[in-house]
Amino acid sequence: MTESQTAAEAAAPAQLAPMPEDWRRALAVVAHPDDLEYGCAAAIAGWTDGGREVAYVLATRGEAGIDTLDPATCAPLREREQRASAAVVGVGTVEFLDHRDGVIEYGTALRRDIAATIRRHRPELVITLNHRDTWGGVAWNTPDHVAVGRATLDAAADAGNRWIFPELIEERGLEPWDGVRWVAVAGSSTPTHAVDATAGLDRSVASLLEHRTYIEALTDEDPEKYCRTFLMGNAQALASRFGGRPAVAFEVFAR
Repeated sequence: MTESQTAAEAAAPAQLAPMPEDWRRALAVVAHPDDLEYGCAAAIAGWTDGGREVAYVLATRGEAGIDTLDPATCAPLREREQRASAAVVGVGTVEFLDHRDGVIEYGTALRRDIAATIRRHRPELVITLNHRDTWGGVAWNTPDHVAVGRATLDAAADAGNRWIFPELIEERGLEPWDGVRWVAVAGSSTPTHAVDATAGLDRSVASLLEHRTYIEALTDEDPEKYCRTFLMGNAQALASRFGGRPAVAFEVFAR
C-alpha cells in the first residue's frame, strides 16, 4: 500500500453501522411540521412496513412558517398537512404540544412536556432532529430545532426518574419509563448509523410533498421535483458509507 493510498483511506468518512433493530416502539419528537419529512421519513416507512409502531410528537403547529399566512390560518392547515404526511409512511398517531413556533424555549417546561409523552408512549427508540448550533458548520440551525433536540435528549432520561417531574405521577398518573434504549438524531453532521432507504424513498417523497402549501411558499421549483431532488440527493450521498445503498443517517446515543 502506498503512502497516498494510506492517506486517502484515513481521510475517507467512516462507514455507518446499521441501526439497532431489536425494538418495537419509537417516538419521534421534533419542532415543526415537515421536520421529519426532510429528515428521516424513508427510514420510518421501512420501520412501519416491518410492523414497528412509530408515533410523532411536534412541539409546535408550524404556525409561523409561512410569511403569507397569519398564524391562526396557518396552524390548522399545517396540522392537516402533517397528519396526511405521516399517514403516507404508516404513522397514525400525531400529537402537538402547542409551544409557540419560532420562540420555543429550552427549559424544564419543554423537558416536562416531552418526558410526559415518552412516559405515555413508552418507546424503546426516540428520534429527534439536529440539536447543534449549525448544519455541518455551513448553515445556522434554528433555535427551535436546537431547543427541541436538546430537550428530547434530556427528557429521555427525565422520563425514567420518578423524582424529576413527580407531578407527572401525582397529577397525570404517568409512571416512570426507563425503557428508552437509544436516542437517534437525524440531520446530524456526525452520524454513526444508517437505515437502508431503498424501500421507503418514493413514499418519503410523497410524504414531504403533502406539505405542499409550505413548499410552494418556499420555492418556485415544481414541488415534486424539489422533494425528489432533495431527498434522493441526500440518500445517495450516503451510499458510499453504507454499502452502496441509499440511506438515512442518524447519530445514535445509547442509554
